[in-house]
Amino acid sequence: MHNVPAVPFSPLHPDPAWRRRIAVVIIGVALLWPLVVATEFYPWTLFDLQSLQSTWRFLSDFLKPAHDAEFLAMVGREAWKTVAMATCGLTLALLGAIPATLLVTERLSISRIGTGRIATFPRFVRQLVRWKLVILRSVPELVWALLFVRIFSLGPTAGVLAIALTYAGMLGKVYAEILESADHHASDVLLQNGSGRLAALLYGALPEAASELVSYTVYRWECAIRGSVVMGFVGAGGLGQSMEQSTKNMVGGEVATMLIVFVLLVAAADMVSKYLRRRLG
Repeated sequence: MHNVPAVPFSPLHPDPAWRRRIAVVIIGVALLWPLVVATEFYPWTLFDLQSLQSTWRFLSDFLKPAHDAEFLAMVGREAWKTVAMATCGLTLALLGAIPATLLVTERLSISRIGTGRIATFPRFVRQLVRWKLVILRSVPELVWALLFVRIFSLGPTAGVLAIALTYAGMLGKVYAEILESADHHASDVLLQNGSGRLAALLYGALPEAASELVSYTVYRWECAIRGSVVMGFVGAGGLGQSMEQSTKNMVGGEVATMLIVFVLLVAAADMVSKYLRRRLG
């Protein structure tokens, strides 16, 4: 059979599906318009004369990053405080996530040996810990930070505790999934020969999944650094709190410098992650 040549679109040969395309666009706009109204999104305010003048002043200053010695020293201190907040928060999260991983990982259940299934009480405890992890990771760290700022006042303590709670839920869940999907022959043999759960984890399950576990942990550390900056905007200390003050005062040069430092922090965390993956790969 000969292929029928495509008929080019023209006024004499219109698109046969044009009615359907227009109908889809009209329906899409009709569905989106109430959402736009609900969010009070008015893009034309961006072109208001006062808004344009403020934007121009901020951007013209933003293109000239602040670099005086006193300001750079302050940024260095706040950046170090941000890294310390993320690291302390992640360390506390690990203290909660590792025991939770031991409890929720079914491959490390001693009651499965011989019977092939988990006993009723361990299953109940495991489900209870899973619900706890769900609650912890369901609440964003920013919400925890707002709560702890009210309790402990302004400062990094709120940020450290917020990261610890949210990331304990995330790490516990993902660690358990990684261990469940890894090769479990070594840990099963250790458990069957009378080894404890901790020894089966350290000498059986961890060597098989070490690279993936470390990679995810460092990734979460990088996320914690970013989260520490964001939580600074609600008074949790660190680089974000200084950035919030400079943004409020419309000092674009200071904001530019702090953004550059922030990008360098994230890039350094990424380099650490790549190095550790290569070492364990």
